[in-house]
Amino acid sequence: MAQINVEVNGRPYAVGCEDGQEAHLIELAKMFDHQVRQVGHDMGQLGDTRLFLMGALLLADELADVRGRLAVLQAEFARLQSDRSRAESRAVAALEGAAKRIEKLASEQS
Repeated sequence: MAQINVEVNGRPYAVGCEDGQEAHLIELAKMFDHQVRQVGHDMGQLGDTRLFLMGALLLADELADVRGRLAVLQAEFARLQSDRSRAESRAVAALEGAAKRIEKLASEQS
């Protein structure tokens, strides 16, 4: 297990993570630090615990919003796939019908 140091609101924190995940964790800490600093800027210094709580709640709100948008997009994607499948089925049926008519015309002319 790797251990890295991250900085949140100007204070260092030692954090453990799985080997290979260090860069990802550093990026997450930067996102959280940005959120905490924004809360501190908007609301004034509240103490680390309250700043962290507000930062975490704001990030959770963003996550909930993104999940909601993802669900809408997934539903739209599923609908589009279904529409595409129906269109393909209609196209196949039309081509099969045309092929049968062509075969019939060809056999009548023979």
